Amino acid sequence: MKTAIQIKNLNFAYSGKQVLHDVTMDITARQVTAFIGPSGCGKSTLIRCINRINDRIPGAEVTGGSVEVHSIDINRKDIDLQELRRRIGMVFQKYNPFPKSIYENVAFSSRLAGLTKRAELDEIVENALKSSALWEEVKDRLHASAFGLSGGQQQRLCIARAIANQPEILLMDEPCAALDPLATLKIEELISELKKQYTIVIVTHNMSQATRCSDMTAFMYLGKLIEYGPTMDVFERPQDPQTEAYVTGTFG
Repeated sequence: MKTAIQIKNLNFAYSGKQVLHDVTMDITARQVTAFIGPSGCGKSTLIRCINRINDRIPGAEVTGGSVEVHSIDINRKDIDLQELRRRIGMVFQKYNPFPKSIYENVAFSSRLAGLTKRAELDEIVENALKSSALWEEVKDRLHASAFGLSGGQQQRLCIARAIANQPEILLMDEPCAALDPLATLKIEELISELKKQYTIVIVTHNMSQATRCSDMTAFMYLGKLIEYGPTMDVFERPQDPQTEAYVTGTFG
């Protein structure tokens, strides 16, 4: 199966403090890969290395190794970060719609890229909202404020916004952490549908969610990749004692 993301001996630091240590893994295209592990283990730092969102933090730097997306080293000096982040969409833990209408939230990136034709924008918005399983719920109030939606709907709107430009990869950093169980279920069902089109990487503290949603699971601890493999193998037949302790709840 095709590799979408190749991480090789990655080391990463914040202001000289090493937080990722020699991480190596291949992430397969059009699968869901989950990063699990205790708080502070490096999961979010690793996922944010994939689209260089960490660049926004003063003192953050790759101190060794590489991240390649479809064989292109994304840390090259000539990389266009705007184009990189168009190709690699991201959804954050706390849903964060813009203070605009539902329509304008989804159309935002297309307008930013210079698209002005209403018919084309209408098609992009409709397709993205359908892909995020939100169209039927909002089609009659597209020009109402996004803040009028429920929390789960706002998170699906953020997913629609992320996929409006048809990225190749979708990163999700604990996308259900702020949601109730019903809204979480809808997001999980959506993830299963979206992987038919996108490579998805998800950070989650919810191990049941990892087993329900992901094809591959990476367990991290203290900035190191401890174990990586098919999700059922990691949870049912872990090879490392630390992984076994974590997934069975006896960790620490």
